[in-house]
Amino acid sequence: MIRVYAALGGLSLIWGLSFVFIKQLVGPAGMWGTVFLRCATGALLLLPILLAKRDRIPRSIPWIPLLTIGVLNTGLPWGLIALSETVISSSSASILNATTPLWTGLIGLLFFSAVLAARQWIGLFMGLIGILIFIDFDVVKLAQENFTGVGTMLIATLCYGTSAQLTRKYLGNSGVLFTTAVSLIVGAMVGLIGMLFSQPIELSALANGPVILAIIGLGCFGSGIAQLLFYYITKEGGPEIAVSVTFLIPVTALLWGAFLLQEKISSHAIWGLLVILAGVYLATRKKKAAVSISESA
Repeated sequence: MIRVYAALGGLSLIWGLSFVFIKQLVGPAGMWGTVFLRCATGALLLLPILLAKRDRIPRSIPWIPLLTIGVLNTGLPWGLIALSETVISSSSASILNATTPLWTGLIGLLFFSAVLAARQWIGLFMGLIGILIFIDFDVVKLAQENFTGVGTMLIATLCYGTSAQLTRKYLGNSGVLFTTAVSLIVGAMVGLIGMLFSQPIELSALANGPVILAIIGLGCFGSGIAQLLFYYITKEGGPEIAVSVTFLIPVTALLWGAFLLQEKISSHAIWGLLVILAGVYLATRKKKAAVSISESA
């Protein structure tokens, strides 16, 4: 579990910065152009590695679940997040993103026969309380922002929760590298199709430093490396642990702001961080007895 938690921390740092990159890119690239660029760049990073390690490609490929998960985990939610950030702030988007573990737990309970212990439910709700403390209980300000932005962000988190459960059920025997590469290719195709019916990419606007940095950051790190980490955590620790990263993303976004922009960290943000970390621990900790029983089964 040490490797899983280390991957979880690294993923939160990458995705915390991704919301800043999305805000930078969505203007010149548009909603679906952002999806296409980040997915295509991530796929270009991983495909040579996958081709060099052909043994990682499974002999029996569950294509329908794999394509469905590609749409639900990259193409659709990343487009919705980009649309959301055209009308709400990146920090608000990252806060709403923290509802993902609740959707994952509820979807698992309703459709995948998953059972969550009382301790895990307490941990999930502690995470939400930590988010409220993090924003100093200013939910009115969040609710007053454009509802389309809030609504699309919540639909994106619902997609994440569904794809996490589908990944555990159908892709347990598929390699992490293969699953990630195919998911990004599917996401790029979704973005390309979306571009045909919406705003085209402003190629001239892409030729500047911040936008190029955003493409590299979103594609190579926020999509390629981050997706590898996410699927690794899902397979090794379970979907509840994987999506608990969304509790940490607002925190890492705050830390990136303090480090890169010298933004001040408030006391309520620190207290919120402590409650969030406690919630993540409770929601993801597995009983040793349960683990030993499952291993002997």
